[in-house]
Amino acid sequence: TATTDSIPAIAVADIVIVATPTNYDTAGDTFDTSSVESVIGLVVEHNPAALIVVKSTVPVGFTERVRATFNSDNIVFSPEFLREGSALYDNLHPSRIIVGEDTPRGQAFADLLAAASLDSNPPILLTESTEAEAIKLFANTYLALRVSYFNEVDTFAAVRGLDARAVIVGVSLDPRIGEGYNNPSFGYGGYCLPKDTKQLLANYRDVPQSTIRAVVEANEQRKDFIASDILTRKPTTVGVYRLIMKAGSDNFRESSIIGIIERLRANGTDVIVFEPNLDDETFADVELVKDFDDFVARSDVIVANRATPELSGLGSKLYTRDLFGNN
Repeated sequence: TATTDSIPAIAVADIVIVATPTNYDTAGDTFDTSSVESVIGLVVEHNPAALIVVKSTVPVGFTERVRATFNSDNIVFSPEFLREGSALYDNLHPSRIIVGEDTPRGQAFADLLAAASLDSNPPILLTESTEAEAIKLFANTYLALRVSYFNEVDTFAAVRGLDARAVIVGVSLDPRIGEGYNNPSFGYGGYCLPKDTKQLLANYRDVPQSTIRAVVEANEQRKDFIASDILTRKPTTVGVYRLIMKAGSDNFRESSIIGIIERLRANGTDVIVFEPNLDDETFADVELVKDFDDFVARSDVIVANRATPELSGLGSKLYTRDLFGNN
């Protein structure tokens, strides 16, 4: 049953799953968890016996804090590990199920998720709430690290005149390293990785570290390099093919290509965009060109974070660092 009326639904629920957005608040240097806390407040008010399971990504220590704030032990954190563009598949085929409560109640919720899986016996891990929160942030930051690492391999190859594909394939053949997230890009983006890496860095405020900060900085440096590399072609007009962060996605949030656009425009270069998912005339004051052939004709260079068959006939006019045609 679906409803838009939250209170009656909360009143009869045994379990309330909270999956509201937690955007990164740069002023406060932390996630904005107000939407999560608002829902928790409603549940505590209207059905205090219900188990509240937070799926939204939160700072380490959040669950302990809200348990104290709302004087409730019925709040549990259980991270989700959904890829952009593959959320349904990943829900049905979970890589692991983690519940931040090592109790029979935590096991029962894990079993409920496992029963909904199309795979038999997905791995289940019960932890404390803070460990579950840390798992989510460290997992996403490692993925960001992988992206940044192979992007820096690609940058080195480009500057030194090496065959980036050969280097990356050779490195990835080591089974300890593998092929995951090894396709060069303009930088990691999307809703999760940029904000999660920043949140983990903020959680390290009083802890010695260098790698976590380097991951965040490397992503910005990669965009600097890409923009500078494009400008070596001395284009008058740069055409940006798609704003989406990766193939199969409709998400523009924190897309790395937006950072490239900002850098190109700051240099005085004209930029136009081809993005069929948008019906507007402009995006962030940049012209959206509706017709692909017109877009190609007007562009001196066409920039694509991910190459597609539609771009196969562009030859040297195409600028991409995509080597393997995957995400």
